[in-house]
Amino acid sequence: MILLVLLASILILVVTVYQYDEQTKDYNIHRFERKEATTIETIQLELSNKTSYLVKTENLSKIFQERIYEISSINKLNISIFDLHGNLLVSSKTNAFEENKIQPLSYEKLNELAQNSNHRIFKSDEIEETGYQVSYTYINDPKFKRIGILELQFSQDNSEIEEELEEFIKRLSLVYVFMFMIAIALAYFLSSYITRSIKTISERMQQTRLNERNEKIILDEASSEIEVLVEAYNNMIDQLEESAAKLAKSEREQAWREMAKQVAHEIKNPLTPMRLTVQSFERKFNPEDENIREKLAEYSKTLIQQIDVMSSIASAFSDFAKMPSQKKEKIDVVKVVKLALEIFGEKYINYLPKEKEIFANLDKTQLIRIVTNLVKNAIQAIDKEEKPLIEVKVFSEKDSVKIIVSDNGKGIEEDVKALIFEPKFTTKSSGMGLGLPMIKNIIEAYEGTISFTSKIGFGTVFTVILPKK
Repeated sequence: MILLVLLASILILVVTVYQYDEQTKDYNIHRFERKEATTIETIQLELSNKTSYLVKTENLSKIFQERIYEISSINKLNISIFDLHGNLLVSSKTNAFEENKIQPLSYEKLNELAQNSNHRIFKSDEIEETGYQVSYTYINDPKFKRIGILELQFSQDNSEIEEELEEFIKRLSLVYVFMFMIAIALAYFLSSYITRSIKTISERMQQTRLNERNEKIILDEASSEIEVLVEAYNNMIDQLEESAAKLAKSEREQAWREMAKQVAHEIKNPLTPMRLTVQSFERKFNPEDENIREKLAEYSKTLIQQIDVMSSIASAFSDFAKMPSQKKEKIDVVKVVKLALEIFGEKYINYLPKEKEIFANLDKTQLIRIVTNLVKNAIQAIDKEEKPLIEVKVFSEKDSVKIIVSDNGKGIEEDVKALIFEPKFTTKSSGMGLGLPMIKNIIEAYEGTISFTSKIGFGTVFTVILPKK
């Protein structure tokens, strides 16, 4: 709308200036034609009735020697009379005391005048912002014989007209500026009204989440097109919630199936040696054997070991299934990490705190669990024969605590990096694959992050960031 008003204003302004200029030109031409007709009529009247000289070419300068100035003054134009060869005879542009600087008429101009159907040449020109109209016609004697050529030149000063045009354009521009401001205001309020509903829809679409409950859009006033769009969005929300519910149910069922398979698999492992131990005890049992007590103790020890394995399996799944309760307290992270590393006897574990004390509001037990799990994984990943090295660094960074555990082990393959924090995934021959997922849950409960970088043959670096508050 604004562009349309602007273009229309410019177009009208251009057309106005063009029309004003054309009308000025037409007015000057008609004015010149009237002066030309009056001058020719006066000259012809002078030749017919008032002169005492014989009307011929040689006497034209004598006939109009004084009279030409009077005619020029009355009609306010310049008059020059030439003979039929284009030589100047007399002119109102000069007087007896001035040297004649008027050039003879060119052959082309004489030829054009002779060949023209009405034996008249008219030309318009502009010199230094002053308009000129010039005409050439033949002068005839009373018997209509050509005796000379009449040149009439009219100069028009358009400065006054141009000032009027400039004033008119200024007033017109003020009107256009006022109209333009009204158009801007009208366009703003109109577009705000139109886009208000679209903005509401856009904001709701940006807030739409698959794992959250999304509100429907309700508009009091809207166009039919917007209502169709809102209805389509609300239908999409219904379908999205239905799909999300089905997906969540399917994921839960799939997770339980995978968990059940994992539990069954892990429980079967200790059950087999327990069965073999019982069968062997039953087959070899002899109450009269003098070593019966030693054998019974050995069988019992084997069964207890397998029972302990099953108990650890149950504990691991239990710990993963429930989010550990957080008991936030102000602790010295440097001291707690050192305490967690004391349970490891490996000499290649280096603790490198960058500060003496770093205090944060964390659960001491959970922090120990995070450190021990990462260090245990690092120990299992390195080669004991190739100068093993594990470094644990602790330092503060703005409002966070950063713990870095690095090793020079074998590294993590590219195709399994995305599965590191997945439950039930492990690269080791033993273990439940729940350690990293569990500490990841603990860290994210603090609104912290855990990440890692790894390169095959060079080792792995785990970085944990926890907020101090």
